[in-house]
Parts: sequence; C-alpha cells; structure tokens
Amino acid sequence: MASSIDIVIPVLNEEERLPRGIVILHNFLQQEMTDNPWRIVIADNGSTDRTRSVSEMLVQRYPGIGYMYIPQRGRGRALRAAWMESMADIVSYMDVDISTSLAHFPRLVRAIERGYDVAIGSRHVKGARVQRSFRREVLSRGYNLMIRAMFLAPFRDAQCGYKVLSRRAARSLVPMVKDNHWFFDTELLIIASKWKYRIREVPVEWVEDANSRVNVVKTVWEDVKGLLRLRLGGVPPMREDALPGKGPG
Repeated sequence: MASSIDIVIPVLNEEERLPRGIVILHNFLQQEMTDNPWRIVIADNGSTDRTRSVSEMLVQRYPGIGYMYIPQRGRGRALRAAWMESMADIVSYMDVDISTSLAHFPRLVRAIERGYDVAIGSRHVKGARVQRSFRREVLSRGYNLMIRAMFLAPFRDAQCGYKVLSRRAARSLVPMVKDNHWFFDTELLIIASKWKYRIREVPVEWVEDANSRVNVVKTVWEDVKGLLRLRLGGVPPMREDALPGKGPG
C-alpha cells in the first residue's frame, strides 16, 4: 500500500494568500498524487485576521483539508505541533505562497519511500532554477556556506520551504530541536546530518514572492545566532531509539 502523506501549510495572517495556495495544492494532489492517501493541514500559528474563518471555509469546501490552531506564534512551533500529531507515514511542509514548483513534490516523496529519512528541495544544487533578488541570493548562499563550514553539513540549502520526512525521522528529530521559529529547519537538518540520517537534496524551481513579508536580514541574524548556539552548545547525541530508518514508519 502506498504511503500516506500529511502536507502542512504553516500560516500567520494569510487570509489573502491562503485560498489561492490551498486550491493550487489541492488540485495538484488530486491530479498527480493519486496513489498516495494525502491530507493538507493548515497550521495556523496565532493569526489575528480572518485566516481561521477562511481556513474553515476551505475545510468545508474541499475534501482532504484539515485545520489546527496553535495560539503561540512561530513557524517551527506550528510544524512541531502538526508533525508530532500526525499519524501519516510521511510528513512534509511547504509555504503558502507555493514559491517552489509543485512538480518536484512527488520526487521528494519517492525518496522517502525508497529509504531516505529526509528529503529537501534545494535552490543551490545543479539543476535548480531560481528567480530572486541579488541581495537575497547573496544572503542565502552566505548563510549556507556558514552551515557547511561550521558543521560539515552535506546539504546546500537549509531554508527552502519544501521538506519531507518519514514519520519515524520526524518523531525522533523534532523533540531535539529547540528553536520554534525560522531556525527550526536548519537545526533539524544539522541534527539529522550529525545522526547520519539519509538526506536527499532535490533541485527545484523557485520564484521569489514579491509580496513576502519576511524580514530577510532579521531572519538571517536570528539564524546565525542559532548556528552559534548549536556550535558552542553542541548537537544533541542520538538516542538509542532514534536510529536511521528505512523509509516510512
């Protein structure tokens, strides 16, 4: 039987972009992921606009969509709650703006089904096609160079909002991650690489969202502080029950 998948969409005050992103994703999954039972989970972490009512409308209108509300803000906190609650074989997330082409999603899922623990979209490997500002490109490449220099990490893009994990990997890794915000992704990947988990990096097509509200400089600074915390404090040792797996489970 094909693996079941939860696709988490973390949102904060996204009443305007949410309907478009969910409909695009829903249509894609219906057409391209027919072999896998799937569910879209809108993880609302502290929205104060109409995100909740818009989400509830989408849940009523489209089958296979769920909604959960997390009062405290933080993308990492939203992913933590959704992934740890999930009973799907495979858990994943992507950004609501669908900046990364959905055409790559099945490839990430198949990587997990073939035995990888983590599969990530990458804008910094051969074959990737990226459209974004020079400033963001420089900041992203500089940040990922720091990760590789400080931790000898094998991956090249920690920040792309396009990640897939086996449930076994998520249950082992997420409790070890301390950050609840944007650094959550990087910390999870660094721990996974140090624990010798199998990470598959897939080149993607990514287009910068001109309406993004992310403060890039502030986010990078918070990420750098996270790197220093991990470098000075050390990566948590692998628990005996957290051995790398062989696919979903």
